[in-house]
Amino acid sequence: MATRKKKKGKKKQKASFLRQVWTGFYGMLVFCSALVVVLFLFYKVTSKPPSTAQPPAPPVAVVTDDPATETDESQQYTLQRKDATWTFLLCAQDQVSGSTDTIMVCTYDTVNQKIGLVSIPRDTLVDRPGYRYHKINAAYNNGGMEELMAAAGEVLGFPIDHYVRIDTRIFVDLVNAVDGVDFNVPVHMSYDDPTQNLHIHYEPGMQHLTGKQALEVVRCRKNSDGDGEYPHNIYDAYPDADIGRTRTQQQMVMTIAKKVLSNPQKVGSYMELFSKYVDTDLSLGNLLWFVEPALGFDFSDLTTATFPGNGMVTYKGITYCYALDIEKSLAIINDCLNPYTTEITKEMVKMLQG
Repeated sequence: MATRKKKKGKKKQKASFLRQVWTGFYGMLVFCSALVVVLFLFYKVTSKPPSTAQPPAPPVAVVTDDPATETDESQQYTLQRKDATWTFLLCAQDQVSGSTDTIMVCTYDTVNQKIGLVSIPRDTLVDRPGYRYHKINAAYNNGGMEELMAAAGEVLGFPIDHYVRIDTRIFVDLVNAVDGVDFNVPVHMSYDDPTQNLHIHYEPGMQHLTGKQALEVVRCRKNSDGDGEYPHNIYDAYPDADIGRTRTQQQMVMTIAKKVLSNPQKVGSYMELFSKYVDTDLSLGNLLWFVEPALGFDFSDLTTATFPGNGMVTYKGITYCYALDIEKSLAIINDCLNPYTTEITKEMVKMLQG
C-alpha cells in the first residue's frame, strides 16, 4: 500500500510540475504576443512618409521670331511627382579638412522598388551667388547642409527632399556589427601618410574586411610608393583618379547595405549606431516608414553611376575643377534620379563648363 501511495504522489507532483511549466510557457506566449502587438501599433502610429521638396520654378518662356517655336505663356508648366518617390543627399566629411568629399544623390521609388545612386565628383564646378567657392565639396564648409543641398540641387535641376550626413567612423562599427564584409578591392593600394598616422596597404582581389579595413579602402585615392620621398612619391591609385574611388564607395555602400539587411535581428545595434554617427532631417517616424519597403528590396534593382566630365578645368583662377558633361549627365539624371514624370531639361540644370 505504501508503494502504491508513493507512486500516486509522484504522479501528482509530475502533473503539478507540468501544469507550472505550461502556465509559465503560456504566460510567456501571452507576453510576447502583447509585446509584438504593442511594437506593431507603435510602428503604425509613429511611422509616416517624409515630406517632398517643392518642384523647381518653370523655365523662362522663350520668345523667338518663329511663332511655331515660341513658348506659349498660357500653357501651365507643372512637374508631377512620381508616387511615393523620394530623393536624398548622402554625404560624408573628410576626416582632415571637414569638406564633404563623398557626395551621392539617391532616389528611392518605393512603388516600383527602384533605387538610383549617383555620385557627384567632389571637384564638380559650381558658382553660387554670394559665395566664393567653386568646387561642390566646399559647399558644406561655406553654409552647412542647407548650402550643400542648394548647390547640388542646381546641378541636378531639382531640389532634394532630405539629407543624410554620415560620420565615416560608422563604417568601422557597422561593418564590425555584421562580422565584416567580403569585398573585391579593385586596385593596388599602398599609401602611408606619417602626418595622419595613416597606412593603407591592399592588393586587388576579393577579401574579408573588418570595419577599420573597409574604411581604409573607401578612403584611399592616392598611393605613396612611387619614386622619390614623401610627398613627391604620391600618384593616383585609380587610372581615372577620384572617379574610380567614387565607384568603390558606391560598391562598398551596397555591400554593407546587403549585409545589414540580411541581419535584421541586429536592428537595435543599427539604430544605436545611426543615432551616434548620422545627422539627418528625417524624423524617427520617417525612418520607420522606410523599414517595410527596404526589407523587401532586391539589390538587382539598384542602379549606380557617377557624373562624367572633365577634371582639368580652371575657373576664376581655381584649378582642377570638374566640369560635367551636360548631355551625358542629363541622361543619368533622367534615368536614375528624376523624381518627376517629365524629363529634366538643359534649361533646368546649372552645369558650368569653365
